[in-house]
Amino acid sequence: MTDFQLWAPAANSVRLQAGDSTVPMHSTTGGWWEASADVAPGTDYGYLLDDSSQLLPDPCSRWQPHGVHEASRLYDDDAFAWTDHAWPGRELPGAVIYEMHIGTFSAGGTFEDALPHLDHLVDLGITHVEVLPVNAVNGIWNWGYDGVGWFAVHEPLGGPDGFKRFVDVCHERGLAVLLDVVYNHLGPSGNYLRRFGPYETTGRSTWGELINLEEDVVRRFIIDNALMWLRDYHVDGLRLDAVHALVDRRTPHLLAELSAEVEELAVQVGRSLPLIAESDLNDPIMIEPRAAGGHGMDAQWNDDVHHALHALLTGERQGYYCDFGSLAVLAKVCTAAFLHDGTYSSFRGAVHGRPVDREHTPGFRFVVCLQNHDQVGNRAAGDRLPELTSPGRLRIGAVLLLSLPFTPMLWMGEEWAASTRWPYFTSHPEPELAEIASSKRIEEFAQHGWDTDTMIDPQDPAAFTTAKLNWDERDDPEHADVLALYRRLVAFRAAEPDLRDADLTAVAVDYDEDREWLVLHRGSLRVVANLADTAQTIPVAEVSTTTSEICLATGEAAVASGGVELAAETAAIIRL
Repeated sequence: MTDFQLWAPAANSVRLQAGDSTVPMHSTTGGWWEASADVAPGTDYGYLLDDSSQLLPDPCSRWQPHGVHEASRLYDDDAFAWTDHAWPGRELPGAVIYEMHIGTFSAGGTFEDALPHLDHLVDLGITHVEVLPVNAVNGIWNWGYDGVGWFAVHEPLGGPDGFKRFVDVCHERGLAVLLDVVYNHLGPSGNYLRRFGPYETTGRSTWGELINLEEDVVRRFIIDNALMWLRDYHVDGLRLDAVHALVDRRTPHLLAELSAEVEELAVQVGRSLPLIAESDLNDPIMIEPRAAGGHGMDAQWNDDVHHALHALLTGERQGYYCDFGSLAVLAKVCTAAFLHDGTYSSFRGAVHGRPVDREHTPGFRFVVCLQNHDQVGNRAAGDRLPELTSPGRLRIGAVLLLSLPFTPMLWMGEEWAASTRWPYFTSHPEPELAEIASSKRIEEFAQHGWDTDTMIDPQDPAAFTTAKLNWDERDDPEHADVLALYRRLVAFRAAEPDLRDADLTAVAVDYDEDREWLVLHRGSLRVVANLADTAQTIPVAEVSTTTSEICLATGEAAVASGGVELAAETAAIIRL
């Protein structure tokens, strides 16, 4: 017999339909319903509420083979034959993360199709792959943030067994797996949770109704989901999407409750299980200890570092880039993590953020990037950095990213300067949702000053198919040269303790805004960048023509007396 439990306080009666049988469920306390049925794994099932004849999928369904609107299927977690029993995990300090979207990472767009490319990541020196959301969404392809089946793996990607095999093979290759999860909103189609109970509440976030964090069962629903990925799928950590949209008035905060339970699970499984928060609040409360009133996250995304690098390299100043772009701004984020840490944000029209305790907060707790799915995909055309800056500045960006005291993250294809754009794409079957998706994007792009004429319709299949990486590009000389640089940089970072040193108080930056040069102090190393369009000698007092050496350079470079000679738009790493 299989036992079924369902939280449905909104229903007066509930029937379980499993296989060919329909069984009435019995009401218990707190809005819970129970029933048992003689069914085996692989059986389709669902729930009938009150007098409705519409079969609803299980809110905790582990398998939705027919899509989010159809019956659930019983899934046996114990049936998968794991081979990673000796997997020790990987710590976040010293990590290099690689963000990927399974559907566009390979031509086939499934977990299985991604496996042949894992050796490329190993050769590159990647330690952690971060996978965009894989939970069940309506339609065939999607970014993943429209999920409505939080406990199920999207069937077109390969379903639950496909994801387990992906994680298992990653561990075999020495790669840890981080999973992007979304708890701040539900997708627009296939959300039946409100039919069962108060999963949502009055008020709206950027993406729709607020998740009801006042309700104990909903909080448990979220925490159990997180634990499921870490325990049953052997995932090594979670990236929590847009936690600033979690409206929680209770103490402790949901994130603190989650971090406490994940910490206990990490002890049980004997390996690190980091939680990484995406937050636009610029508030170190995310990573401060629970004992000190923080949420106990292991790390958080830091958009200020991305904005500082992007605006400097491209010259863009529209939208949220308006306060960024100077060398002074880059110098501040290199040493203080946030630009806005209690300072005025022109884009927000208000004072924003709170300072980081540099003495007690290691830099590895901030995940930083040159590109990611948001910063590329939320552009009108989905254009990547190589289209927006020169080859020389692109290489300078790579050197700086992998020399900072933070945890670097690459966006798939970045390592060979992929030419494939990555726009927003959806495959909503409902015409009205397709129209909303397009009109909403146009409104967002107009706010950021982007030309909406370049936007591809998210519902156009080409938005998805043209976003797939072209792996053959790696053999083209211009792409191969960038790939070689990234390989050297990642390897050099791994070999040099000074580059991995996360002590923010040990970082210093010299710069000349007018002459467009910067020197980053990293222990015995100096990272020197000439962003000007002419060659120049950059003053570095500590270098010596007899004892200093150039460890890596993106163009012509030479040690001079009291300085470093660099060609236009060139960066170099010098050992004193």
